[in-house]
Amino acid sequence: MRAVVLVGGFGTRLRPLTNDRPKQMLPIVGVPMIERVVATLGSHGVTEAVLSLGYRPDAFTDAYPDGICAGVLLHYAVEPDPLDTAGAVRYAALSAGIDDTFIVVNGDVLTDLDVTELWNFHKSHSAEGTIALTPVDEPSHYGVVPIDDDGRVIEFVEKPAPGTAPTNWINAGTYVLEPSVLDRIAADRRVSIERKTFPSMVADESLYALHSDAYWIDAGTPAAYLRAQLDLIDGTRSHEDALRPSDEVDTSAVVENSVLGANVVIGNGAVVRNSVLMDGVTIGPGVRIYDSIIATGARIGPDSQISEVSVVGTGVELPAHSALVGARIPESD
Repeated sequence: MRAVVLVGGFGTRLRPLTNDRPKQMLPIVGVPMIERVVATLGSHGVTEAVLSLGYRPDAFTDAYPDGICAGVLLHYAVEPDPLDTAGAVRYAALSAGIDDTFIVVNGDVLTDLDVTELWNFHKSHSAEGTIALTPVDEPSHYGVVPIDDDGRVIEFVEKPAPGTAPTNWINAGTYVLEPSVLDRIAADRRVSIERKTFPSMVADESLYALHSDAYWIDAGTPAAYLRAQLDLIDGTRSHEDALRPSDEVDTSAVVENSVLGANVVIGNGAVVRNSVLMDGVTIGPGVRIYDSIIATGARIGPDSQISEVSVVGTGVELPAHSALVGARIPESD
């Protein structure tokens, strides 16, 4: 079983965390996001993952020089130019010589979806393509997918205006596709699978979808990236260790429901709640950090306060008494 994993984006929504690496190489409770995605695929029988690469492909090849990730064989497909979602799928699949049923996943989605169930549903309905669906409160930011009683997709509505969505079941970013789908995608140009390929399949009545209430999160924004990690330590998804391998936390400091990387230093009287501190972060005395992300090697000066999903980038040094509320440092262009 083979899968195409879309990891070629620039990760603009996650800047400045992605200024120096692709978002799928960011840690999720100490494990790179891509490893969690590939491990899930491997648990459902995927033996080869084709990484559709664009931005900083060296980050992946350097991290997995033996071509193995989470026990799954990797094939690297580096796009010469951005090809959008459908173009990326086509390029990666042809690069790896895929000529049978295959899986496609978005590399920034973390989910407990039963991929085996999706595969079996696809086969039992003789579908050309099958989409996993997940429910959300506000569907206007996603591809909305109403289906009939047999699971056939009635229409594919990409990012409908607020209040106009025909359902709250959205495209969850995991698909099972037949190789014939590749023939629907024009070569060497940008093609959106959501706006072009799926609607053409709907017109031919060959696209199906399956509802799933399994855990699902698109970790492509700072708030969601933070939430994805807290969900792993607070019991929402599991109870993983919050990682304190060699950190130096002053006995007077308070650390609650937070993820700490290696070699983190937290000074006296500091408070860290519902936050992520990556490797090598130094937190000065009296600092308050709430619901925020501090990237690798950053240093926060004494008596600073950081809150409301602020993001401090790699290696940034904040002076004493800094105050960040919903800020990103350094700011993106």
